[in-house]
Amino acid sequence: MLYKKTILLLAFSLPILLTSAYSQGKKTGLEGYIFRITGNRMPSPDAKLNPPKGIKAVLYIYELTSLSQVTKQGESAFYTSIRTRLVQTVISDENGYFYASLPPGEYSLFTKKDALYYANNFDGDNHIAPVKVLPHKVTQVNVNIDYDAVY
Repeated sequence: MLYKKTILLLAFSLPILLTSAYSQGKKTGLEGYIFRITGNRMPSPDAKLNPPKGIKAVLYIYELTSLSQVTKQGESAFYTSIRTRLVQTVISDENGYFYASLPPGEYSLFTKKDALYYANNFDGDNHIAPVKVLPHKVTQVNVNIDYDAVY
């Protein structure tokens, strides 16, 4: 009886396993989309917001970085320098999709506008754009480039 239950479980879970990032050769890392968000993003009953647009962009993946490890451009979310190690850069496709194979660990994600780095979210410990990669997992993350948006 246990043998039949095991076969049934495998039969039902096989389609899910075949479509996962892990089964497609993506074992540990990050994947997601880079979105460009512009204009007035304030909710209004009179106007429907357009969904963000995925774009081709370079994503800079650094060791986990705090505010004390960067040089800020004034009070903005732009940075002139980052004093942690650059781990990897990846380029998203024209729809914004990217995948980065990374070892387990914690990282900070940045994009660039001209010569300035950009990231606009933080955790409670002032880490900039933090993400955590777990062993044998592909972490899903979306990166919003929204310096030209008004909220």
